[in-house]
Amino acid sequence: MRVLSGIQPTGNLHLGNYLGAIRNWVKMQDEMEGDSQCFFFLADMHSITVHEAREQRIRNVRDMAAALVAAGIDPDRSVLFNQARVPAHAELCWLLNGTARIGWLNRMTQFKDKAGKDREGASVGLFVYPVLQAADILAYNATHVPVGEDQKQHLELARDIAAKFNSDFGVDLFTLPDPIIPKESARIMSLRDGSAKMSKSDPSDMSRINLTDDDDAIMAKVKKAKSDQEMLPETAAGLAGRPEASNLVGILATLTARTPDAVCAEFAGKGFGAFKPALGEVLVETLRPIRQRFLELRTDDAALDAILDKGAAKAAAAAEPTLRSAYDAMGLMR
Repeated sequence: MRVLSGIQPTGNLHLGNYLGAIRNWVKMQDEMEGDSQCFFFLADMHSITVHEAREQRIRNVRDMAAALVAAGIDPDRSVLFNQARVPAHAELCWLLNGTARIGWLNRMTQFKDKAGKDREGASVGLFVYPVLQAADILAYNATHVPVGEDQKQHLELARDIAAKFNSDFGVDLFTLPDPIIPKESARIMSLRDGSAKMSKSDPSDMSRINLTDDDDAIMAKVKKAKSDQEMLPETAAGLAGRPEASNLVGILATLTARTPDAVCAEFAGKGFGAFKPALGEVLVETLRPIRQRFLELRTDDAALDAILDKGAAKAAAAAEPTLRSAYDAMGLMR
């Protein structure tokens, strides 16, 4: 079993990243046995679809590496690296552009959402972004990829590209990856809008809990989080039509490894004046050690680069046989 997953290097994890994906990554890493291995990469080549200053991009990659290690990713047990250190990603992407079809890419809903009405002004990189995602996966013959709802379509595209390449060139080269949809995956919404995902792109810092927030900031954000005037119900079914309330209950349930029903039972008949301090305390205690470790790690650029270099060497060695075979299958002599 070979698991691969990536994350945009935005410079800092927030609660949505941590509870939605990173905790599950750590759990998968800890459960790996025998020859099974996890590959986790920072998608800095994907990040070029948005303009960013050179120094900021470098800082973001290093900070995200520090955040992942602080959150529990062990570079000695998993392969942690950034895309740009492994040229196989870019090389295989170009080869797969000969297999991918414009019609397939035109159906990608994420491109439509991000390009919006200014489709003609969108980056070519944004359009072919899913092909690079396919290369990320297929270069390592990953058997499984953790995905959320918004990435299922991209994984299906990777499978389509792999199947067509194998068929076109009469080879059995690329593994068709299967999705991993963690049972405990949490969808964490904005603290200001229960209908929108928690995101670093939200202009309001009050919409999210950042990994770098100190104890006081975390508690303040929780207390000011949007809620409602109703009492908490006895079961989670009573939260229907109350997105902000449902989000806050879901966060506490995830942090304490309980069901939303169990959380509702504890606070039934109480208002958010009682609930929010309890949630804040759990958040503070959970995130404090991660924050402290992150702040220690991010001050040592040499150590972070060494971690990424070591991971890149392992990743490049794992990808080389597949890349070499892809060139050979296409009759490209190197």
